[in-house]
Amino acid sequence: MPILFPTVFSAVQRRLLLFIGHLGLAALSNWVAFLLRFDGNIPAQEWDLLVAMLPLLLTIRAFTFYPFRLYDGIWRYTGLWDLRNLALSIAVSSLAFAGVVRFGLGTRAYPSSIFVIDALLLWCLLAGLRVVPRLIREAGWFRTDRKRVLIVGAGDAGAMIVREMRNNPSCGYRPIGFVDDNPAKVGHRIHGVRVLGNRDCLSRIIARQAPDVVLVAMPSAKPAAIRAVVKALEPFHLPIQTLPNLRDLLQCRVEVSQIRNLSIEDLLERVPVDLDPEPLRALVQGERVLVTGAGGSIGAELCRQVAGLAPASLVLLDRSENGLFAVANELAAAGKTFVAPVIGDVTEVGQMNRLFAEYRPTLVFHAAAHKHVPLMEGNPCEAVLNNVGGTRVVAEAAHRHEVDRFILISTDKAVNPVSVMGASKGVAELLVQRLARTSRTLFATVRFGNVLGSNGSVVPLFLEQIKAGGPVTITDPNMRRYFMLTTEAVHLVLQAARLARGGELFVLEMGEQISVLEMARNLIRLSGLVPDQDIPLTYLGCRPGEKLTEELVAGHETVESTAVQKVLCIRPDPARNFAQLSGLVARLEESAAEGNVSKVLALLCAILPTYCPAGTSLIQERGGETDALLPEDPAQSPAGIETVAGLAPTAPHRRK
Repeated sequence: MPILFPTVFSAVQRRLLLFIGHLGLAALSNWVAFLLRFDGNIPAQEWDLLVAMLPLLLTIRAFTFYPFRLYDGIWRYTGLWDLRNLALSIAVSSLAFAGVVRFGLGTRAYPSSIFVIDALLLWCLLAGLRVVPRLIREAGWFRTDRKRVLIVGAGDAGAMIVREMRNNPSCGYRPIGFVDDNPAKVGHRIHGVRVLGNRDCLSRIIARQAPDVVLVAMPSAKPAAIRAVVKALEPFHLPIQTLPNLRDLLQCRVEVSQIRNLSIEDLLERVPVDLDPEPLRALVQGERVLVTGAGGSIGAELCRQVAGLAPASLVLLDRSENGLFAVANELAAAGKTFVAPVIGDVTEVGQMNRLFAEYRPTLVFHAAAHKHVPLMEGNPCEAVLNNVGGTRVVAEAAHRHEVDRFILISTDKAVNPVSVMGASKGVAELLVQRLARTSRTLFATVRFGNVLGSNGSVVPLFLEQIKAGGPVTITDPNMRRYFMLTTEAVHLVLQAARLARGGELFVLEMGEQISVLEMARNLIRLSGLVPDQDIPLTYLGCRPGEKLTEELVAGHETVESTAVQKVLCIRPDPARNFAQLSGLVARLEESAAEGNVSKVLALLCAILPTYCPAGTSLIQERGGETDALLPEDPAQSPAGIETVAGLAPTAPHRRK
């Protein structure tokens, strides 16, 4: 039969075998109908009648089976449509046979009940012939490598994924039960799979059913619900998988191929901000775009999204060839022929001037920066040269070549900084604000928190430590951070470019900060391991330059809402005096080039009165406001370091 040997026979041979098989079952059902009618002892007269009428019955059956295409279907996909056609063909042929026997031949001796019994038996036989192979296939009786999956969520998504698993046993999953909090569903079955209980019974269900994997099929669930499931699964060594969020599903169709491992993004304390990309097309389409730091995680994602908005050209600038090579190749493989990768250093004035003259960018995203806090604490001069000097060189080149828009990518560590990296980005923000006051170029800044999965983020570090068997190292159990997705960060940058009118600083409404300890524990759970049991956690203490919590807005800054939901604007202080900034920055860069660390720190303190590096103290306070911070050792204080008037915080931040 073609079910057992699907590739042996040709289409014609397959149909012929099906034809013979169907007629054989039609004859069998007619004989069994007579046996049932006469309690297993067919009288001789009735037997003669059966034999005499059987050729007529088989002829009528043969002629009615063909129009209903009973030989064309692929039985492993048998569904209601096939069973309906089967019933119609049997009903039509039975009625035709009864009409010929009763009115055509005038044979009254043929038992009337045989017509009904025969039709029902034949439908059962032919339906069984089709359905049984599908049941065997879907049950996976011949496969022992299918994972037993417990599905959390017996809604539409859960039902669709079970049906998909049933229809596609090669996917490698075997559903063994549902878990759902709706009491009306408990005890019932969906596509043959039982709803075993609610989430409170999760531990008992897992102990009894012993699944290989847990699938969270709740695309519309809030992160708190997902975290509750993860918490309940903590004692078990089980991988946790999930389906895309509803915003990622197309036409509400759920497929096995969409199953993915649960990730830390699913456990964010807030729902990720989904900014509309369509208004950005008008900003980028047809423009000549330059992205510095294009080989980094933020820069690379920025290049991907900009490339999808049809710019006239896209220049990728980075001094690290490996990252630049990867993103340039990726865009080239996607058919982005307008991409120009350039190896270059943002601190080289001549090189930047030549680049701007050659490519004439109209839109610049400055993402190039040193960002590793502990490294910059040990190399403060490099932090200043790259983050401050690089920003100044690129921004001045943009001003000189009359670029339309310049967007600086900054960090929350620039607010009341305690690290060299944060202070260097704070100075970079001031440089951009100063240029915004006099330049025809629209200068703006974007400030955001930690980006999940980016270079320097704790998540890749934690994952490496978990893969190595631990321990997972945490600086302080009370450490909390703002976290956002890479796509959120890049959308914010693009929206800032669209909203910029000159001098603004944009932030994303981030909600509450997330515990780094809880994030580490969740990552361990998502790896199918138990925190403190399979993977130990150790505490190292705060590293130089680290704060327990970060801030997105400084005390003297004014926060306003924008036309884009969840995107906030920080207006620059109109009373801020930038008169001495250029001279101080020049001396700062000169000291960094000389490698004079103490002078670099002192100058950063002079420019940013809120900067408090290790080993310094407040030397002057007035009404609770800090005028300057200098090293505790007076011998380290360079002569002539002034405090920039107007740069100190003046009032708590207010929101309009």
